Amino acid sequence: MTILDFTAVVAIVSFVAGLLGSLTGLGGGVVLVPLLTIFFHVDIRYAIGASLVSVIATSSGAAASYVKEGFSNIRIGMFLEIATTLGALMGAFLATRIPTSALAIIFGAVLLYSAFLSRKPRTLAQRNLPPDPLATRLQLNGSFPDMGGERSYNVQRVPTGFSLMFGAGALSGLLGIGSGAVKVLAMDQAMRIPFKVSTTTSNFMIGVTAAASAGVYLGRGYVDPGLSMPVMLGVLAGSLLGSRILVKAETKSLRLVFSVVILVLGLQMLYKGFWGKI
Repeated sequence: MTILDFTAVVAIVSFVAGLLGSLTGLGGGVVLVPLLTIFFHVDIRYAIGASLVSVIATSSGAAASYVKEGFSNIRIGMFLEIATTLGALMGAFLATRIPTSALAIIFGAVLLYSAFLSRKPRTLAQRNLPPDPLATRLQLNGSFPDMGGERSYNVQRVPTGFSLMFGAGALSGLLGIGSGAVKVLAMDQAMRIPFKVSTTTSNFMIGVTAAASAGVYLGRGYVDPGLSMPVMLGVLAGSLLGSRILVKAETKSLRLVFSVVILVLGLQMLYKGFWGKI
């Protein structure tokens, strides 16, 4: 395969990753890192570096559309970003001190657990919980445009969500996934934020988290411009298309796409990690 062919194929794959990342709030990195390492045999650290650059592009592209449409909750995003940024710096510091096979195993385990939790639909009682005093004090409750009109929601268990976000940031720096999987689960399952708001707010947040750890990877020489450029352009185009689709998509369909994608990739990464082929 020539360099031109390789660049074109990577750009197409990145477009699909950006589309899925935009719809699910994963940022594309959760798809890109396994694809680049497993199918294109890219060193996982360079794949993570390219992924972090693409995550910044996704956040810049899709998140702007979601904010304009009224889906993203900016107050929640900025509040939780404090924890994720600190976690991302710690994760990036540890990344070069952990074997690549261990990184792959951690990545796969996180994905499988995410797939299991994401399939659980929210009951009507969980949707109508009373406001949390701390969330009310911080003015985190909000609303978003739904099929039947404007829908309000109350944020729950703020301290739990904040703690999970620190772990999400650490995974971002450690694995280069933008921590979207853990962020969406923390907001959706722990804080009881509607799935569409969780995914769009995650897209809003991942750019800041990725930028914090991308600087560390850049300083250590793990960002290759020849790989990062087609990845970034493909992911950006895919995320912009995904932002248009999400507005009209059903939550049940989004949950299904989210769980299937990360289940398959999680199994692949665990296999490669345990058998030392990454």
